[in-house]
Amino acid sequence: MEGLIGIARMAAESTSLDAKKRVEYREITARSYLAHCDSPRVPFRWMLNPYRGCEFGCKYCYARYAHEFMELRDPELFERKIFAKEFHSEVLAHELKKLPLGEHIAIGTATDPYQPAERRYRITRSMLETMCGSAGFHVHLTTKSDLVTRDIDILQELSRRHYVSIHMTITTLDRDLARLIEPLAPRPDLRMSAVRKLARAGIVAGVGCAPIMPLITDREPDLDRLAQSAAQAGARSFWGNVLFLKSCARDVFIPFLEKEFPLLVRRYKERYEKAAYLRGDYPERIQERIQRIRKRYGFDDRPTLPEPELWPKDNQLRLF
Repeated sequence: MEGLIGIARMAAESTSLDAKKRVEYREITARSYLAHCDSPRVPFRWMLNPYRGCEFGCKYCYARYAHEFMELRDPELFERKIFAKEFHSEVLAHELKKLPLGEHIAIGTATDPYQPAERRYRITRSMLETMCGSAGFHVHLTTKSDLVTRDIDILQELSRRHYVSIHMTITTLDRDLARLIEPLAPRPDLRMSAVRKLARAGIVAGVGCAPIMPLITDREPDLDRLAQSAAQAGARSFWGNVLFLKSCARDVFIPFLEKEFPLLVRRYKERYEKAAYLRGDYPERIQERIQRIRKRYGFDDRPTLPEPELWPKDNQLRLF
């Protein structure tokens, strides 16, 4: 512990909560819950992550770098050492009170808020309950888990106060392929079923095909089938982004390719060797493909969402 500072010291001082065969759960102190984001690549300014690390073990996960701040540099520790944030409702309520009306808050940008740890510790649910004490934000939650349907009651209440949208990540409908790429995430059909349940409960839900992996999940018929299934489930949106590989993700993804898709290794190494993001016309062609599919299933024709019932009429009424 000597010489460690900041989040690395907090991680070293964290308390052990429980352990399974391959995963250790620890509780970590959080100096704040809302984190500011100034990246021009995303449409939100605030992030909320109930956990550090994610047990799903997705081979492409870009968030593995977050453990490096805690001096945990083995990329596989991201899925084996899960930190649950010590939660105090009054602290998050105070942070929300300081935000201007209309701010966008993204939940689950660096860890899945409904990973297995949530069944035990229910921190995501507690955070959503706290947010029900405020009004006037755009709340976007991203997950790969059908566990989100457990909280339909809270999401319905939250939707009376904020613009709420649930973004279900489904990279492929192929169960076997999904199991290879996202070993411990719920099956694709369970995720799509969750979208259907959310939509029937009046909660805005969409499907994101992210990442789209070149020569693995980028075929138009496969993307079309996914979009068609999303439309039939009642999804209001469908989108996709091409895979990007930070160095921490590349250290896991390339060995995965060598084992499962050896004929693709050379191409991936050549294209991702110098940059995390693909350049050239490939990303543009993929977005054109996604746009064609979106139009095919009417995703661009969805009506504008009505204002939430308890949306504040002025900034003084934002908190109850």
